[in-house]
Amino acid sequence: MSVGKRLAEVRREAERCRACPLWKGATQTVFGEGPDDARLMLVGEQPGDREDIAGHPFVGPAGRILDEALEISGIDRSTVYLTNGVEHFKYRMRGKRRIHQRPSAGEATACRRWLEAEVAIVEPEVIVALGATAAYSLLGHATPIGPNRGRLLDSELFGAPVLVTTHPSSVLREREREARQEALRALAADLSRASA
Repeated sequence: MSVGKRLAEVRREAERCRACPLWKGATQTVFGEGPDDARLMLVGEQPGDREDIAGHPFVGPAGRILDEALEISGIDRSTVYLTNGVEHFKYRMRGKRRIHQRPSAGEATACRRWLEAEVAIVEPEVIVALGATAAYSLLGHATPIGPNRGRLLDSELFGAPVLVTTHPSSVLREREREARQEALRALAADLSRASA
């Protein structure tokens, strides 16, 4: 079976996933996308509201920030495999808005089989953990971003080096324009390091 067919088969299986209760409130499973031979895999935390509706990873506000960081770092998004540690959107309602909630360790562990399958099929040279939840999914334990940022860490679970950095949504949380630009440049520098 070809790599592309194996990835499509796992995607179909993931669409029926009921390993944790997150599927009940989600619109759909948001599986990874990108070339099945990508050298670089970027792993986020979970789909956001826009991703849950569209069914594609990194298409909302954080996705636009990621696109900017990729452009600054000279990486063509079409060459990167994008996915999340958790494949369903976890949220709570505030009025009519769905507000993002951090997945629990149990939810991340329940979804790990899909991430394991994606990594095994794509076989990236480097995996980037975008945020603490992604780092947990890839490394199997809590990994603080600050002291580990930009470092290549060994993953006993996945066999590929993992570079830990911030999630693009952290750039959006910066209130001052200068701080936002600095956070964006730092993310782009981490992506450049991973790509090199």
